[in-house]
Amino acid sequence: MAIDRRREAAGGVPGRLPPAAEENGALPPGDAAASAPLGGRAGPGGGGDIQPLPAPHAAGGPHPSLLLLDYDGSVLPFLGGLGGSYQKTLVLLTWIPALFIGFSQFSDSFLLDQPNFWCRGDGKGAEPAGVTATARGGGGDLANWTSPPTTPFSTAAWGTAGPLGNGSGAEGGDAPPLQSPPDKGDNASNCDCHAWDYGLRTGLVQNVVSKWDLVCDNAWKVHVAKFSLLVGLIFGYLITGCIADWSGRRPVLLFSVIFILVFGLTVALSVNVTMFSTLRFFEGFCLAGVILTLYALRIELCPPGKRFLITMVASFVATAGQLLMPGLAALCRDWQVLQALIICPFLPMLLYWPIFPESLRWLMATHQFASAKKLILRFTQKNRMNPESDIKGVMPELEKELSRRPKKVCIVKVVGTRNLWKNIVVLCVNSLTGFGIHHCFARSMVGHEVKVPLLENFYADYYTAAGIALASCLAVCPVVRLLGRRGGLLLFVILTALASLLQLGLLNLIGKYSQHPDSGMSDSVKDKFSITFSIVGMFASHAVGSLSVFFCAEITPTVIRCGGLGLVLASAGFGMLTAPIIELHNQKGYFLHHVIFACCTLLCIICLLLLPESRDQSLPESIPDGEHYTRQPLLPPRRGEQPLLLTNAELKDYSGLHDVAAAGDGLPDRATANGGRPM
Repeated sequence: MAIDRRREAAGGVPGRLPPAAEENGALPPGDAAASAPLGGRAGPGGGGDIQPLPAPHAAGGPHPSLLLLDYDGSVLPFLGGLGGSYQKTLVLLTWIPALFIGFSQFSDSFLLDQPNFWCRGDGKGAEPAGVTATARGGGGDLANWTSPPTTPFSTAAWGTAGPLGNGSGAEGGDAPPLQSPPDKGDNASNCDCHAWDYGLRTGLVQNVVSKWDLVCDNAWKVHVAKFSLLVGLIFGYLITGCIADWSGRRPVLLFSVIFILVFGLTVALSVNVTMFSTLRFFEGFCLAGVILTLYALRIELCPPGKRFLITMVASFVATAGQLLMPGLAALCRDWQVLQALIICPFLPMLLYWPIFPESLRWLMATHQFASAKKLILRFTQKNRMNPESDIKGVMPELEKELSRRPKKVCIVKVVGTRNLWKNIVVLCVNSLTGFGIHHCFARSMVGHEVKVPLLENFYADYYTAAGIALASCLAVCPVVRLLGRRGGLLLFVILTALASLLQLGLLNLIGKYSQHPDSGMSDSVKDKFSITFSIVGMFASHAVGSLSVFFCAEITPTVIRCGGLGLVLASAGFGMLTAPIIELHNQKGYFLHHVIFACCTLLCIICLLLLPESRDQSLPESIPDGEHYTRQPLLPPRRGEQPLLLTNAELKDYSGLHDVAAAGDGLPDRATANGGRPM
């Protein structure tokens, strides 16, 4: 029996299903040797983390030829990689909409910014309620002018505004740290008015808040409007991701563009805040479909060595949209014109239907070989390629598989896997933590703990956040190139955890000692430390969020890539959703919010060690491919070092059964492994 098992493991039997992966994802040596061409660079020195696939089956069998499934190793080189002019054009077409997406993502900072307001007729020159006369360096009585707390920074990548409310905010540049916001009773005179005048800070003459008087008792509607866009994004990521895996990336992209034009332009025609919030939900839903499909198409077009660079260029373009938004708002002057100007650039994307093809990688992975053949011919014509350059014989193999039925998969299939679901869950937690804790650092920057005169200006807040995001993107590139995906993500998670823990622990200690006259510490020391830790935390948490999304796109198989991306992006949306929730409760529970996310960063550090390294590796195409992305040591093993865990096949070799199996042909009939005869 031992000899039979050894023979089956070494040679295999045609038509049988491949053996299940071991606990650490390795395959027996026979299958590993048979499928070595698809494994990428293997071995400790090559940095390979993708375990090889089972041996190829005959044409027309239950599985297609491995030559067709090895997209990065055979199909993509046949098409010229990213060197073809047609491929370069398609990549450029995925970059251009990133600018419009950046406009939409950060529109809340302008449409829903809480302006200064005061009772109509009281005049604008009065001081905000709750500020002492000496805080501004001048005398005079206080008037019925309420100023909201300064909006800190855009949360993560979506521009979620900072603390909002109808309470009076102290804005003294040299004043000590702010006290708690006064309750409604202190501002009763401001809310007794029937009409208000507004002083907008965003360059607009009128926004949603000033148009429908969303102050005092109606201030909660501002947070609901913020919820609507984020909740629409979350549902959009989950639903459009599943649809894109089933029906294709191209139709989802087209219908998302059509409906974002419909709902986005209708938002500008809203007659009340209820209509505005409802339409913003559907706008966010469609925007999620555009973001998701473009991200997946961009990844699936590129060879292994270019994926990260192409993705980061799109991030820089989106950051450019963030930087251009204040100028766009100052140019429009009215929120309705601004909303229309943000949505109208999506109109040329309707031309993508005849120009942009379906993802060839997805067609091959789902066994739609007839459509794949037409698309390959289209690529060869556009690139003016010679059909004789097909050295590996991709087209002949494709001809044999034209009659095969498509095999589409839904993301729910990941539940039955052993390794893949763990990888996706770990990245979901990382994405949730990175985007969620970003708001904690942003609020600490110019919240109740710190007050810096420079940061009281809206544009200083906005461009500081954009500058930190840009610096984070610039730093991610060399770090990931040097340390890889897993090492770079681990480094930024550690930085986020350190900044969070130091801000929660060290600042409280400094504040305690600053109360003693002989300590030599003042509140300004605490403020400087808080600003430093906030900048480091925003810098690192932005990198954690963006790397988690990219990492998921690489390790999720093509057949369910959009579904996996939808899960991670929806987790990011849940993290960003905590910001308006805390604001709605007037910052109650903010400290606990920060503590919870700080604990999550510590959990992420441990869980990241379970992830594989996907740098310079082929993308997995099917769920079994994704299962063979296995964890490798963070540091390469030393020469001669013995592994701590051995597979079952290695244990058999160690026990000497390999030698017995090699001599098995010379044994008499019915002989056992030790050479004896059964009784």
